[in-house]
Amino acid sequence: MNIRTLSALAAGALLAATTACGAQSLDGGGDAAAPADGGAAAVTLDQAPTEEKAADVINAITPDQALAAKAPARLKTQGLKVVTSVGYPPMELYASDGKTAIGFDPALARAIARKLGAKVTISDEEFNSQIPGVLTGRYDFVISSMSDTPDRQKQVTFVDYVQAGAGLLVKKGNPAKIGGPADLCGKTVSVVDNGSSMELAEGYDADCKKAGKTAVNILKFPGDQEALIQVTGGRAQATITDYVVAASKAADPKLEVEAMALEGTESPWGIGMKPDDKELVDSVKGALDSLITGGEYAKLLKAWNLDKLAVQSAVVNGGK
Repeated sequence: MNIRTLSALAAGALLAATTACGAQSLDGGGDAAAPADGGAAAVTLDQAPTEEKAADVINAITPDQALAAKAPARLKTQGLKVVTSVGYPPMELYASDGKTAIGFDPALARAIARKLGAKVTISDEEFNSQIPGVLTGRYDFVISSMSDTPDRQKQVTFVDYVQAGAGLLVKKGNPAKIGGPADLCGKTVSVVDNGSSMELAEGYDADCKKAGKTAVNILKFPGDQEALIQVTGGRAQATITDYVVAASKAADPKLEVEAMALEGTESPWGIGMKPDDKELVDSVKGALDSLITGGEYAKLLKAWNLDKLAVQSAVVNGGK
C-alpha cells in the first residue's frame, strides 16, 4: 500500500524492510510539532495530504497526553507503522499524484497517530500479506476495510472502527438479471481471494448446491480492481465487494456498473494488531474512543459520505 510520512530516523530502515517484502512505501509531509512524551523529545506530527477530504479535521487534532504516555515507547522513535490496500475507494484510494493514499482508512490512521503523539507511515500491501506483516512486526496495525471475523481473531486482535455490509456490482442494465444471492446460481462471480467476499460467494455456492441448482463459478483475485475488471470485461456476471465500495464504483459513469446491497451482511471492520501487543491495542482503542467522543470521528466519516458506517464506541473483537 502506500505510505504517508516517514520519521527521519526510521525512514531508511523501513524503506529497506518494505522493499524486501514487496510493499510500496511513499513519503509524505509533516510540520506540526508536539511533545508526545511529557516534555522530553518533541515529535513532528504529520500533516494530512491536501487532497484528503478531512485534512482540516486531522490537522487540528492534538495529542492526548495521557494516551501518548501509555502508548508503546517505540511509537515515539519509530512512529506508527500502518499497512493498508490502496484502490478501494472511498476507504483507500490514491490522490491525483498517483502515490499518496487518501480515503477514510488513511484518514483514521493519521488521526489515531496524532492522538497518540506519533508520526505515521502507511504502506501499501497486497491483502493476503497484511496480517503476516503485522505478525512479523513489520507493521503495527492493519486498517484495510478488513472484516473482524472469528477466524481472523485467531491471528490478530481487532479494534472495530466501522460497521459495514457487502454488495454486488453488475454491468449497467443488469443483463444477467441478478437481484440477489439466489440469482448467482450458475453465474460466474469474481471476488478478492481470502476475503469476506470470497466467504460470501462460497456460502452462496453451497446454498445453490443444497437447492439442487447449478453451482456458482467463483473467480479469485488478489485485489478488488482485478475482480471488478472481470465484470466490466464480461468474464463474470457479478463481483462481490463491500457495499460502500460498490456504491462508489457505480457512481463512476466510466465504469458502467450498478450496485446493490446484500441485506443481512453487516459486520464490523477492525484495525488488526498482534494479540500480545496489548499496550498498542489499548492505545488504539483509547485513541478511537477519544476521537468518537470528541466528534472528530464523525467528521472523518462525513467527509467521505460514510456516516451510516459509524460505531458508538471502540469494541475489541466484536466480530461474531
